[in-house]
Order: sequence, then C-alpha cells, then structure tokens
Amino acid sequence: MINKKLALEVLNLALSTGGDFAEIFVEETKSETISLDNFRCETSNDNIIFGAGIRILKDLQSVYGYTNDLSRKGLTTLASTLASSFHGERIKTVEELTKKKVQKKHRPKIYLSTISKKEKIDYLLKGCYAAEEVDKEKIIRVTAAFTSTSQHVDIYNSNGLIISDDRNRGRIFINCVATDGKQFETGGFGPGASKGYEFFKDEVDIVNLGKKAAELAIKLLSAEECPSGQMPVIIGNGFGGVIFHEACGHALEASSVSKNLSVFSNKLNTQIASPLVSAVDDGTIEGAWGSENVDDEGHATHRNVLIKDGILTSYLIDSFNGRRMNMKENGASRRQSYKYEPTSRMSNTFILNGKSTVEEIIKKTKFGLYAKSLGGGSVNPATGEFNFGVTEAYIIKDGKIDHMVKGATLIGSGAEVLMKIDMVGNDLCRAQGMCGAASGSIPTDVGEPTIRVSSMTVGGRGEKLN
Repeated sequence: MINKKLALEVLNLALSTGGDFAEIFVEETKSETISLDNFRCETSNDNIIFGAGIRILKDLQSVYGYTNDLSRKGLTTLASTLASSFHGERIKTVEELTKKKVQKKHRPKIYLSTISKKEKIDYLLKGCYAAEEVDKEKIIRVTAAFTSTSQHVDIYNSNGLIISDDRNRGRIFINCVATDGKQFETGGFGPGASKGYEFFKDEVDIVNLGKKAAELAIKLLSAEECPSGQMPVIIGNGFGGVIFHEACGHALEASSVSKNLSVFSNKLNTQIASPLVSAVDDGTIEGAWGSENVDDEGHATHRNVLIKDGILTSYLIDSFNGRRMNMKENGASRRQSYKYEPTSRMSNTFILNGKSTVEEIIKKTKFGLYAKSLGGGSVNPATGEFNFGVTEAYIIKDGKIDHMVKGATLIGSGAEVLMKIDMVGNDLCRAQGMCGAASGSIPTDVGEPTIRVSSMTVGGRGEKLN
C-alpha cells in the first residue's frame, strides 16, 4: 500500500530526533453488515477503512499518530510532527527493509466476499423463520445480522522488517424477543470464526440456532426471580468463560501489570488460582475468532500458558510494556485499527479441561446456582472486582437442576474466584465476543469447561438467603 522507498524515508524521519524505534502500520479493511428485523432487510452496509499509524518509542516514552493520507507529503508530515515530541540526536538509521516470512493460516475456503447479499439474507431468514415457528404468539420480534471483514495489514519497522498479514472473519447474530403480554424477555446467539462461508454452511446450524434463541426467550418468561446471597455457583462452558476473560484476563495484560495497576502485578510463579485451574491465551488456533498469524506489531502469535496448575506462569506482553517489565513480547499486541496505538490484549483466552463431568458437578452440589450462560458485566483490573449478568440460570437442589431463574448477577473478585474453583469439567467450549479496551474493540474468543466456585455472592430480586 506504500512502497519500500517511502517507508524507509518515513521511518528515518521518525527517528531523526533520538527515537530508538519507529513503526508504520498500514491497513486496508473491507467490511460488510447485513441486518434483518422481523424478516425485512433493514441495513446493508459496505465500508472501507484505509490509513496508516506511526509510532515512535524512546526508552519508556511513546508517541503515536495516524492519517488516511498515504501520500509522501501526508506520511512525512505526520512522521515529522511526531518526531518533534523528542529533542535529541539521531541514534539509529534504517538502511534496508526486508520482507519477513509469515505463516498463512486461517485462510477461508470460500471467501465471504464471493457470496451474494441475497444468499446471506436467505441464510439468515432460515434461522428467523425457525425462531418464529417455535411460538408465533409469544415471539414478537426476531432480528438477525451477518457481518464480515477482510483486513490486509503491512507493518514496516526500524528493525528493518516488513510484515504483512491477511485477516478474514465472519459472524452471525440471531436474537428473539418474547412476551406473555406482561413482560418481555430475550434470547440470542452469535457464532463467528476466522473462516469463510464454509463455517456457516458446515459448522453452524442456523435453524437450530433460531429455535434455541426463541426457546430461551420463552422459558425466561416463566422463570422465577433469582434468590440472592452467598452460595456455590456452577458456571457453564463456552460464554461462561467471559468471567475469566474479564475478571482475570485483563489483569494479566502488560498494559496494567507493567504499571502495578493489576491485582496480579509481581505475582509471577506464585499461586493465584486453585491447583485445578490451568488457562491459556492462544492466538494460533486454526480459524478461531481471535486468531491471527501475527499480532499488530508484526510478531508471530503464541500459545501463552497463563496459569499452570494454579501457578501464574506468564503475562500477555507487548513490546513497549515489555520494556517496563524487562520481559520479551509474546505476540499479544493488538489494536482495532490504524487509529489506535497497539497494546497488550487477549486473543482466544480460556480455562483448560479438567476431569469432572457436568453431571458429576451438578450431582455434588446440594444447593446452588447453575449459571449456564453469562452476559455482559464490568471489572476493575486494579482490584479484580467484577459483576456479571447471567442470561440463563437454574437453581440446583439436592444434586439436581430444580427450576429456572432470571435476573441473577455474579459479584466478586477475580483473585478470590480463581482460588475458590473446586471442580473443573471436561466439556471445554469457546464462544465469540468483542473486547473493548485502550486499543479499541477487537474480536476475542472466551471459553472454559463447566466449573464450580465453592462460594460466590449472587445478586437477585428473589428470596434473600442467609
């Protein structure tokens, strides 16, 4: 998208006032969004993002800027402006740029750009009609969407490297609203992958997905309000892993660890979780939603073991925060687009399988909450304190699922919850989401097998337990 000669000129201009590292991140992203509301196509948008970001580092200082003017004048003006942040003599010159060989994983078999809008709409309609058929009286609204992105990036840096990568992702959503005339409840799902149309044809059953979304919304209409108090909590697999992502994963990112703003700062090689818990962040999983060949600094992605048998073994480290920590980057630097400076972020983050079955975990719980699926929430990385809404939950009595409840909220701290995990299932599953932080909103997988926390604070509008 820019030639080697111009990249060399821009990098050397960026380094002219004493910077010790410079980088140009050039991006072209094409995206498409199609959305349906009650069987009608409401939106069909195609967008192109095109631009470049320049970063200059000097010791523990960083300056960043971006432009969508990729002409010589546009890039040299930006580089000169950023370089004026420093006032020293040149200490580095870039003589040559060499293309770095990059793996070419996560390639679609059927590129989503080759599929017509009509075919995508027809695909979504199958799920919408299946949802309506569950109960035409109670299901009053069905929405669905198909999103896809195709991103090409070129990264030029003062280490003399050119790194390129192509990222292709697709995701669908289907959501239902049900009513009994007095209240409204919702149910929905949103699978996605770094794959092409073959994922939706072969791995996603859109008809079953529509039915499940409708059935969940309808079941919630008759659910009781969740009781509140301290109790054992079983957290389901798949999107249940968002509790680890939010309450622990963010606190393991170098952006907070390096500044001692994390509850897990200076805890490397110490026990931070139950010995039953091992967890990884793996950006290399073939075709996974959060996977990439290289991170947004151009480093190969890794399978980073974060926790091994309860012991903290690694953080997620970008090169800049690695300077503060005196630790090497590990392929964990990401950004939403060229408009954001990269920093340490998660990719596909999940707790590994244990040895218990779901049936065993439920059977060994005399009374508690089964939080089968979690929704949104919030967390403070400095303290690890969090609260999460539960989208599907059941009360367990005498080792059996007794009845459905709604309105449950899980409250606690990541450090405390990790130590209180006393059973880990063998049913690992991942789910897709978008993660927002300092470098923007990025695609990430969350996941876990079913786990049990021996005691948690549960919020709800039902009976208050002692």
